[in-house]
Amino acid sequence: MELYKHLQEREKSKNRIKVGVVGSGQMGSGLVHSCFSIEGMEARVISDIIANKAIETFESSGIPREDIKVSNNINEIEDLINNGKYVVTEDAIILPQLSGIDVIVEATGVTDIGSRIAWDSIMNKKPVVMLNVETDVTVGYFLNYIARRSGALYTVASGDEPGVLKGLYDFARTMGFEVVCLGKGKNNPINYFVTPEECEEEAKRKDMNPKMLASFIDGTKTMVEMASVSNSTGLVPDIPGMHGPKVEIEDLTSVFIPKEDGGIFDNPGRVDYSTGKVAPGVFAIITTKEKRIRKDMKFLGMGEGPYYLLYRPYHLCDLETPISIAEAVIYNEVTTTSNFLKSEVVAIAKRDLKPGEKVGGYGSSDMFGRIYKYEEAKKIGAIPMGIAPGGKVIKEIKKNTPFTRENFEPDRNTFIYKLREMQDSLQNDT
Repeated sequence: MELYKHLQEREKSKNRIKVGVVGSGQMGSGLVHSCFSIEGMEARVISDIIANKAIETFESSGIPREDIKVSNNINEIEDLINNGKYVVTEDAIILPQLSGIDVIVEATGVTDIGSRIAWDSIMNKKPVVMLNVETDVTVGYFLNYIARRSGALYTVASGDEPGVLKGLYDFARTMGFEVVCLGKGKNNPINYFVTPEECEEEAKRKDMNPKMLASFIDGTKTMVEMASVSNSTGLVPDIPGMHGPKVEIEDLTSVFIPKEDGGIFDNPGRVDYSTGKVAPGVFAIITTKEKRIRKDMKFLGMGEGPYYLLYRPYHLCDLETPISIAEAVIYNEVTTTSNFLKSEVVAIAKRDLKPGEKVGGYGSSDMFGRIYKYEEAKKIGAIPMGIAPGGKVIKEIKKNTPFTRENFEPDRNTFIYKLREMQDSLQNDT
């Protein structure tokens, strides 16, 4: 596939891919800058509840202020796009309805917003690219199911771990290798109970939201990313929360393998992570029973085997997302999506929670996420973390224990809760 050539042709013919971006935070803003750095593509509409943030994103991308217009009227926005203007809107629901936009990128990280934008995009036959993995691990299976049956396209973006790991997985499987483990590097040990207040100083240094930083430190982001990988490939966590040992690159093939060969897994086909010096890389541990292929792998410098390492020393987050955008629009191809229900990210209490308390969201002082096998989570009646924000404690929940149907009531009025109900109903019927 000559993707870059196709983008060059679009640039020459003045037929750039017109991108609509929901959310102008760290990821969304970075994506917009990337779009303006690439031939054949440009961001034309940004939605954010704080219009000035979106305006600043356009301006810092080189768009003159007089060419940036603010509107919450769909007809006016269509006219502005047709007249070559760049639009900021505070109403994200408008974007999937815009005929002047070719593709939507959801970059808020908020599950309720993400699910609504994805659903509306599918209903409007508009390709939707998710920089919102939190939504995917909650209702991505259902969104993918509906998209495929309605002739729409739903995909998780390249650049984050799920997209790049799916690339390694497909690369290995297409050559006939068995994938023993897919994993990522984590650049700090997990502190499950960290609060956003404790992250404020570091967040300020890194120009991050303290809650976002907390969701990295408490492990939730890693759990979400690897659950998405699991639901895309069918690989599963070996234990709740995964192992997460401190392993260096040169030792990955001797640790992330079955116990019978000296490793940590009960069986092959696992997702996990290392806190050694692997980040920001991702890796696949692969094997083959074919003697000739093992001989070739040794000759090619891949080691003695029987386990071999495929290592990608980087993942470039939103900088890689334009690849997914182009593949979706030009080839109608997904990067990665939830094909299975293999893993669930379960809400776990960060502190003792009392009846009547309402909980915050990702990175709050109330909960963190832990990956479980889907059937294990279902067996204990666990609450998916994606539907937990804004819900209410109905029975005491002890620190470090799961939210369940017996002790927690999600907010049933949220859009993502309704989609999750439909997903659960679909799964029960299949």
